[in-house]
Amino acid sequence: MKNILQYKPVQEMIEVTSNLYRLGWDERNGGNITYLLEEKDVQEVIDTKKIICNIPMSFDGQALAGKYFLVTGSGKYFKNVKSDPENNLGILRVAEDAHSVDLLWGYSDGGVPTSELPAHFMSHIARLEVDPENKVVMHCHATHLLAMTFTHELTSKAFSRTLWEMCTECLVVFPEGVSVLPWLIPGSNEIGEATADAMKNFRLVLWSFHGVYGAGRSIDETFGLIETAEKAAEVYTYVKAQGGVKQKISDENFKELAKQFGVTPNKDFFKI
Repeated sequence: MKNILQYKPVQEMIEVTSNLYRLGWDERNGGNITYLLEEKDVQEVIDTKKIICNIPMSFDGQALAGKYFLVTGSGKYFKNVKSDPENNLGILRVAEDAHSVDLLWGYSDGGVPTSELPAHFMSHIARLEVDPENKVVMHCHATHLLAMTFTHELTSKAFSRTLWEMCTECLVVFPEGVSVLPWLIPGSNEIGEATADAMKNFRLVLWSFHGVYGAGRSIDETFGLIETAEKAAEVYTYVKAQGGVKQKISDENFKELAKQFGVTPNKDFFKI
């Protein structure tokens, strides 16, 4: 059996949680990450027949039955993952009944997975229907994106257009734009269902007055997606502080950019 602490997904989770905390996007026990794992790889680092405990879920996860996930724990601080990964992370398998998960490793102090697990799993289901290679769902409280929800028009089109206009790379990195949701209760099935519905068309979903959800094929891709949007929101903050926009990237510029990089902007937000 290989050392689980040398398992690449565990190492990636240690690194990204440390970075998210360092950036101030996951204060205290804020934020959560779920990482879809390959069964054959999991079997090389733990005994998948040994179930520590079974944890009920409040929704039907039939589409994920039998799948394995590396998940941050409820009430855990990202700053502590590096020093004690076995206490702050857990490997789960969605049980056959699809209404519970089996804990196979982690949460060594008797903890449980993030309270946002329903929203994550619903988002995984939605993204896997669009992209079978999607593996990661990441939630954090990116500072400038969060601040923008208090000062900017809360429509997906207006928000996406503004972010695109702040940094040239944004249209290339997230040409579909960003979906903006109204305030909803965290941890509820309602916010999970709304996020999952948005994830059918977007990889970035903004929870007003709360934070952002990102999805991708890898930890790097997902972190980079959020990082790019957050940088644009930071630039927006500086632009507003300096007196507002006096010039910006034009629609003609966007057309040239889309052609150069072979991307198709969201047709509801921008027409080529």
